[in-house]
Amino acid sequence: MVMIQKIKNPMNKNKISLIWRVLLFTGVFAAIVLAALNRDKFDVASFDLWLSQLGFWAPLAYMAMFAIGTILFAPGALFALAGGALFGPIWGTLFNLLGATIGASIAFLIARYLGGDWVQSKTGPRLQRLIKGVEAEGWRFVAFIRLVPIFPFNLSNYAFGLTKIPLIPYALTSFITMIPGALAYTWLGFAGREALEGNGSAIRYALFGLGLMAAIAFLPRIIKSMRAEPKS
Repeated sequence: MVMIQKIKNPMNKNKISLIWRVLLFTGVFAAIVLAALNRDKFDVASFDLWLSQLGFWAPLAYMAMFAIGTILFAPGALFALAGGALFGPIWGTLFNLLGATIGASIAFLIARYLGGDWVQSKTGPRLQRLIKGVEAEGWRFVAFIRLVPIFPFNLSNYAFGLTKIPLIPYALTSFITMIPGALAYTWLGFAGREALEGNGSAIRYALFGLGLMAAIAFLPRIIKSMRAEPKS
């Protein structure tokens, strides 16, 4: 009887784990579809009004919303622009970075919990070699993908979770390498708010943000040229 219980217990644990994974996948997928269908209903003015009523908790609420939006494939640029308009260029940049990093880390963990082991066991030899190569590069590959956006940001968060890259290097690298983009979009959002309020400095702020965007656009060429340089 004891032997039978010992055999059944692992099976029960596996079933419970499978049920939780199915529920999590269903919930996340349904939330992503719902967010996509209601994407056009996002209103910065209403969002600003709601946050203004929260007082001290407004930054935390904003970062939580940014994180949830990242998980649900909402456009990060839209939140980044709103952050600049709502909190200004300095605090807005910080809140945007923290919200995006938290969301990216949660998406990373969701993918790892749902499918990391399955991917490792089911992939063929070629894909396994690719995954091993990504894992060997570690934070350097994360930095490359963040600075040279070959894959969409929200999708890459889940893709990284299917590898064995550790969470802490992934999160820290994401935070650091997202700084240029966060600065650019936050300044543009701030410039937009200043323009609506009739501030003559809005043009200068917008030019600064656009300059950052132009610099980011040249990053892929710079990184490619650096990687192509022959080693002495």
